[in-house]
Amino acid sequence: MRLSSATTSDAVLAQLKRLSSRQAELQNQVATGQRIFQPGDDSAAAGRVIGDQLELRSLAQYSSNATSALEYSKTSYAGLDQIKKLSDRAGELAVLGNGSINDQAMHAYAAEVDQLLEQTVALGNTRFRNDYLFAGTATDQAPYVPTRDSNGRISSVAYAGNQSRLSVPIGDGASIHPTPDSSTNLGIADFMTRLVALRDALQSGNTAAVQAVRPNLENSEDVLVTSLSGHGAIQMRIEVAQSQQRARIDELGRQISAEVDADLPATIVQLNQTTQAYEAALSSSATILKMSLLDYIR
Repeated sequence: MRLSSATTSDAVLAQLKRLSSRQAELQNQVATGQRIFQPGDDSAAAGRVIGDQLELRSLAQYSSNATSALEYSKTSYAGLDQIKKLSDRAGELAVLGNGSINDQAMHAYAAEVDQLLEQTVALGNTRFRNDYLFAGTATDQAPYVPTRDSNGRISSVAYAGNQSRLSVPIGDGASIHPTPDSSTNLGIADFMTRLVALRDALQSGNTAAVQAVRPNLENSEDVLVTSLSGHGAIQMRIEVAQSQQRARIDELGRQISAEVDADLPATIVQLNQTTQAYEAALSSSATILKMSLLDYIR
């Protein structure tokens, strides 16, 4: 059976085209270090890579959320810690004011408590990234609103926040509350009210009233200590989540690299083989395409 010259030419050209295409593909892989450029290059691997990339994007968002939550929690902790120090000093002044001291000392202690009150209100209205930290989810308004008397001193403090709490997703089905809860926020308001009572008792020299406010101040301190402990646990949880996210991101990077990156030594060997095959095909085609019809009927 004889083949027509047209059929032979078509077969030779098709083979050259395949070899040329494969050679260009391998050259591209060697130049870029990647073996997949379009889904059709390896549909199964491309599907796995797309899935990994989607997970990477989710992890990137969760990681950003965790970083933000940690910053909020640390700032809240710092504010609570400062209020706790003010509470410690208020407790000391309550003890000092309960003893046998003169009016001048009582008035001096009252003045100091008044400053502690002002500092507590300022700390209670702490903002981070324009959000009030102790306002629940009503982060756009100051949570502690003082009322002042004719002398400009704080006579009472109203809480203007709500009892909800910020929630930040840091993983699939996992959320964190980086700011204080409602019991803490309301407890701070109670502490401010107790500072007003302590100041007024000291100012009037009423040692019985000073004695009466001491247990309430201790209760406020308990609220602050509990909240500080809770924030420490929250920060540890966030840091653990961040560590897990980093490990998973690294693992996904390795998986994607294994799917997409070319094995350069093996690819170079294949390129050399394809180049040799292409050169041999060119040489053979030059001979084959020179044949005429007479070469077939000899």
